[in-house]
Amino acid sequence: MSRREAKATTADLPASLDAPVFAEPWQAEAFAMTVALHDKGLFSWSEWADALSAEVKKPGAAADGHDYYEHWLAALESLLASKGLAAKSDVDATARAWERAAHATPHGKPILLENDPRATS
Repeated sequence: MSRREAKATTADLPASLDAPVFAEPWQAEAFAMTVALHDKGLFSWSEWADALSAEVKKPGAAADGHDYYEHWLAALESLLASKGLAAKSDVDATARAWERAAHATPHGKPILLENDPRATS
């Protein structure tokens, strides 16, 4: 590998070990969830790679990759739905419930799904 090639491959790495790896906490959570679900044997890495590749190749993907984890999350949701593990409608309903719970939770308190004002007891 030439110096030029080495420089090109390291250009996108964080400038220091203190630099954040993920831009947002949800990205780290989506990453960790994917690894955990794979570790439980729910899908293989090649299934995951196929699902992620399909999402990233869809029209409208940002050329600079800033939407990479949006595609990551869409791939995970799609893979879980295709395996019958979590229907998209269930994922969407749970996301809406978490959003309502977040708005109903006092600042500084943990967000619990039970805080959703529409939750049934």
